Amino acid sequence: MKTNFKQILVIIISLGGCFLLNANAEVMEVKITPELESVDAVHDGEVVPIQRIQDQDHVLTGGYTKTSRKCPPFCIQPIQVAPGVTTVGELELLEFIENKVNKGTGILIDARTPAWYEKGTIPGSVNIPFTTFDDTESDLVKTVALGKLGVPKNDTPSYMAKTWNFIVKTVNANNRDYGKWDFSNAKDILLWCNGVWCGQSPRAIKGLIKMGYPPEKIYYYRGGMQSWQMLGLTVATPKAQKVGD
Repeated sequence: MKTNFKQILVIIISLGGCFLLNANAEVMEVKITPELESVDAVHDGEVVPIQRIQDQDHVLTGGYTKTSRKCPPFCIQPIQVAPGVTTVGELELLEFIENKVNKGTGILIDARTPAWYEKGTIPGSVNIPFTTFDDTESDLVKTVALGKLGVPKNDTPSYMAKTWNFIVKTVNANNRDYGKWDFSNAKDILLWCNGVWCGQSPRAIKGLIKMGYPPEKIYYYRGGMQSWQMLGLTVATPKAQKVGD
């Protein structure tokens, strides 16, 4: 059987394509786990692959290289920030993005102030500052934020809710928010901030629980941005995506 020039050219191109595919597959030397190279997240309407920096000589620079900060306020946070709340690491956070955020059943919350969020955030996060759930914050701000979490204003609270609210107000006036919102369809939420020394997301979590948010629907990434960047994981900014610090 004769082989013409076109057939030879097709074979060469095919072999070249296979070589390039194999070469690209071997480039990823720094994986998330032996089986996992990346996880996709949607950020600002664009798909952002979360992966690790491939430069094995890369080191952190800037504020996240610090080992010591004045305490208070920058004190080491406990593993269990509140009863019923699940503390997670990076792999569990990535699973949360894949299984809950990407499917619309969960919200990843950057609980830091907007200025920190603008510097860079974990892809897929929405910025809801930790002060949003303080007692001193307005009902309007809380209502807007909780609406994003699947929690509407409770315009017709049940008799039990009214009774419990009255009792709580009598015992502790600071719990004035209990019963104002309907948490029956609350989404799973995962909150994080700057690191194990950062009290912003723990403060937000405690505020949410105080308002009635089910603790079993709350997750806490204790490592925060410092641990995230220490592992060379992708950081996103509102206008552009980048990898690392």
